Amino acid sequence: MQKVLIIILISIIMGSCSFSESNKNTQESKSVASNTKVVDFWNGNRSEVRQKYERQVLEAVLTATESDFGPWEIKESIVEYPGTEESWVFSEKNHHLFVTIAGNQKFKEGDMIAIHKPLTRNLLGYRIPIIRAEDAEIFKSVSKAGDIQKLKHGIPETWSDAVIFRHNGYQVVEDGSFDDIFERLASGLFDYSAYGVNEVLGVFKNRAAKHKGLMIADNVMLFYPFPLVFYVNPEMPELGQRIDQGLQRIIESGTLNDIFNEYYANIVEELKLDQRKIFILHNPLIPEEFANLKPDLSDF
Repeated sequence: MQKVLIIILISIIMGSCSFSESNKNTQESKSVASNTKVVDFWNGNRSEVRQKYERQVLEAVLTATESDFGPWEIKESIVEYPGTEESWVFSEKNHHLFVTIAGNQKFKEGDMIAIHKPLTRNLLGYRIPIIRAEDAEIFKSVSKAGDIQKLKHGIPETWSDAVIFRHNGYQVVEDGSFDDIFERLASGLFDYSAYGVNEVLGVFKNRAAKHKGLMIADNVMLFYPFPLVFYVNPEMPELGQRIDQGLQRIIESGTLNDIFNEYYANIVEELKLDQRKIFILHNPLIPEEFANLKPDLSDF
């Protein structure tokens, strides 16, 4: 009888310890959950490859700063905002951050915290036209900027590219959205639509190829300073500090370079960038920090 009582007593003690440990773990889990920073990341109005790349960079940035700023979770939105609604990303949509071109004209000083550290070097500034296959010979005969300036460039409404091309004397048809741009190109409403070398292959595969008779021009390329940077909600200076510090850390550690190479290590060969005629445009919107960016394929 005494042995039975001892066994029961030991079982009670062990059960109590187990419960106590389980309760402790539960409390710790709740504590971690309550300290988790939810980052509302708007990742819409861009190509699928850019969405993947920019989210991966953000994940690396948040991981690199976890010891300083705590655990994190990304709440991602890929909703498309038409027209000027992109300028409401912070003020009305209440997102925390997104990636856009430096000097985005939809935002004024004070409307955002700009982190002036490029995510993809200046790949977006190397622009390759998507054209109708029947016009391939026209583009092959291009020898000077004036030859392209005579052609019509289709650009979705409110994209900053329209300002840049007009500023440089190019004909621009600014209308519609990213979703219908290739339907209109195939219909002959303009002659080409140009995209950054970091996205043109994905844009063609996922969007343009759905329309018969379109192709990527194989002999020309346009260039202007157009780096991609993080914009942070102006009401969230601590998040701005975290993004700035995290970007610097993944630059110094080589992590950003690794992510870049994962996506773009062979971009020069894939698109034969070194065999294309290049026409340089001036970007009147670019901040001083990036005004002196020049074409340099060795950067890739």
